[in-house]
Amino acid sequence: MEEIRGVWIPNRPHSQVLASRQNIAEAMNFLQQKGFNSVFPVVWNRGYTLFLSQVMGEYNLPSIEPFYAQQNRDPLAEVVIEAHKRNIAVIPWFEYGFAASHLPDGGHILQQKSSWTAIDKDGARVKHGGLVWMNGLNPEVQQFMLKLIIEVVKKYDVEGIQGCDRLPALPVAGGYDRETSQRFQAQFGKKPPVNPQNRQWRQWRADLLTNFLARLYQQVKAIKPKAIVSLSPAVYPFCLDNLLQDSKVWIERGLIDVIHPQIYRPDFSSYCREVNRIKKTINADFLNKFAPAIALTANNRDMSIDDLKKCVDLNRQTGFSGQIFFHYEGLRKHNDAVANALYQFFKIV
Repeated sequence: MEEIRGVWIPNRPHSQVLASRQNIAEAMNFLQQKGFNSVFPVVWNRGYTLFLSQVMGEYNLPSIEPFYAQQNRDPLAEVVIEAHKRNIAVIPWFEYGFAASHLPDGGHILQQKSSWTAIDKDGARVKHGGLVWMNGLNPEVQQFMLKLIIEVVKKYDVEGIQGCDRLPALPVAGGYDRETSQRFQAQFGKKPPVNPQNRQWRQWRADLLTNFLARLYQQVKAIKPKAIVSLSPAVYPFCLDNLLQDSKVWIERGLIDVIHPQIYRPDFSSYCREVNRIKKTINADFLNKFAPAIALTANNRDMSIDDLKKCVDLNRQTGFSGQIFFHYEGLRKHNDAVANALYQFFKIV
């Protein structure tokens, strides 16, 4: 397999790439010229799709984000056309996953579907990372997300789909809603522990998310056997302890094709420590499933170009399948300095 040289394309206001068809074409030109072969455009953000969705309509929700509705556009369809003209693979990124909204009230989804709200031990809405969450353990919520993903796989000529640290995920504080609590009590004869970090309680919830991923993987492959199921969780075990993402089990059970752990570190030495942790945690046979996520800016610090090159080099030496960069606009800083340097480095191979 060719080395993955990918980049995320976020929504406005973080990037203007998706704001017009011309911007998309120009960005794909730029990425092709700089040696990139994969793009991960956002398609699920702030409770809206960035593609025309019949599924959203079935739930009486807007069929596309209002900005794009006003333009009468389908950004994903445009990305697919412009990327494929340039032999760039498209893997849509369901960025928000089981997160409902950046708004404190949970936004338009939870206003309609209050029973979908993730609840903590105090009966409050679960908030994490500045977002209010849906309950990713709720079968209705899981079915909603499955239908959105399958809609994209069926309707668009994409090379795969991607979840991140919000899919499949639930902040460890969640799961205290009545239905989930009753399911736990039916199985174990006791109420969920008040401590959300209780090992049995945490693992039980993580296993429900793993089972969801198994269904997702199976359904995607049934429609498009060569489609790549790609996930970008936080690093392990942080992702399990905080977001119930048991990524080690996902890999061992063959429920993902490529994993992009978010090694968002500001320098090479801290990046290297995380890679060494992966090597100690994961069987060597699975290392080729890894294509780490590298932040061009982490903790408000830009990673130096020299350190970026070292990260790519380490990925190659480790037997990883490539890397994805977060995100597109970082490549364009300082007159495209990062993209130009990476291109020269990519060409060395």
